[in-house]
Amino acid sequence: MSYFITPEQAMSSEGPIIIAGRQERSVPRFVPVHAHARGQLLGASTGLLTIGTEAGQWVVPAIHAVWIPPHHKHSLQSHGAYFGWSVYVAEPECAMLPAIPCTLRSSGLLREAVSRAAGWRGGVLDQGKERIARVILDEIASLPHEDLGLPMPADVRLVRIAHALTGNLLDERKAEDWADWAGIPARTMTRKFVVETGFTFTEWRQRARLMRALELLAAGQAVTTVALDVGYNNISAFIAMFRRVFGVTPTRYFANGSL
Repeated sequence: MSYFITPEQAMSSEGPIIIAGRQERSVPRFVPVHAHARGQLLGASTGLLTIGTEAGQWVVPAIHAVWIPPHHKHSLQSHGAYFGWSVYVAEPECAMLPAIPCTLRSSGLLREAVSRAAGWRGGVLDQGKERIARVILDEIASLPHEDLGLPMPADVRLVRIAHALTGNLLDERKAEDWADWAGIPARTMTRKFVVETGFTFTEWRQRARLMRALELLAAGQAVTTVALDVGYNNISAFIAMFRRVFGVTPTRYFANGSL
């Protein structure tokens, strides 16, 4: 059974300290840019989610979750069938939680507590429910962060490049060509990409391709097709890059239950 949270509940910090829900869909889901008064933790028990924020984009495999602090604009897209869950946290309770969007490696304890909370009805938590709610908050605060994001640069010229790259991952232009296209000195572009995203231009483009590859793989496309679609003419090179970033090959990544 699936329980979903109403927009009115998400937009109000009044009421219980947490509101949890879950939802199952057999088709992809897209939610445009919006924001909540409450903080939100999103995860998927099966399937794959992509969360977009002003600071970047996060891919959410099933063993992970994304934390969105209150009032942060974000969008959501699922890829293929998925079973997802959300926890909305009252704004006063978010003071000790991460101040910026981030990916967390979820725990069995968190998932079980959320599953229990998703079945609650009514706006008042008794002592037993309050304890479970506090466990959820403690888990959000203490779980390790995972590096599954694609941070966006701040410079408007670099943002233009980033949007063009993610819009066409097959574009093979070199950094110097992109700098000329955007009207920024090549050395300045190279330096700013590292300062503003933490990645070199080449690393950022590779990461954008891998984030998109995860989405396509989750939708059921074959590894060879995905590699070609994200700009790798050499399938072995794609598999090697995937293994370097995620620790396993694409096939084993899915077989191990990451999705």
